[in-house]
Amino acid sequence: MSGLRIGWALCGSFCTLATVTAEIAETVAAGHTVYPIFSAPMCAVDTRFGTAEHWRMQISDLCGRSPLTTLTEVEPLGPRDMLDVLVVAPCTGSTLARLAAGDSSGAVTLAVKSHLRRERPVVLAVSTNDALAGSFPSIAALKNRKHYYFVPMRQDAPVEKPNSLVADFSRIGDTIYAARQGRQLQPLFLG
Repeated sequence: MSGLRIGWALCGSFCTLATVTAEIAETVAAGHTVYPIFSAPMCAVDTRFGTAEHWRMQISDLCGRSPLTTLTEVEPLGPRDMLDVLVVAPCTGSTLARLAAGDSSGAVTLAVKSHLRRERPVVLAVSTNDALAGSFPSIAALKNRKHYYFVPMRQDAPVEKPNSLVADFSRIGDTIYAARQGRQLQPLFLG
């Protein structure tokens, strides 16, 4: 599996960005073309994990193109048949809720809506502290919709954060492969 056109939407789970960036680098090294897409927080929020400008520059360098950040930039993805698969990693609880509600008011959610127009796979790599609480209904709703595929996920700190889940980002490639065949990997695992 090489030569895919992959949209990669990054949302504001800032603590996972270094891991996700390494996965983007591996994806590009494997011969795929990656079109980065940034949520509004990715464009503007500086955190202890890096500044918005740092992440913009790093992702731009890795992908060889600047992230798409506006509605007008992402809207053509579906109509122009620009992607084979769209990955949302990290996918926050807020993004899950917007997708489940059909809200396409941001760059990431409109990118998903536009991509789904072609009935192609959307791969979600969850990272949220309330996955087993407030975000659980959104996960359940999207799990039951066509063309959504979840990267296997686990509790990342069951004692300190009993409702938190994080995707095994190293399984994004496996999930893309399975999703292109219409298969969902086991979405939850222990360990």
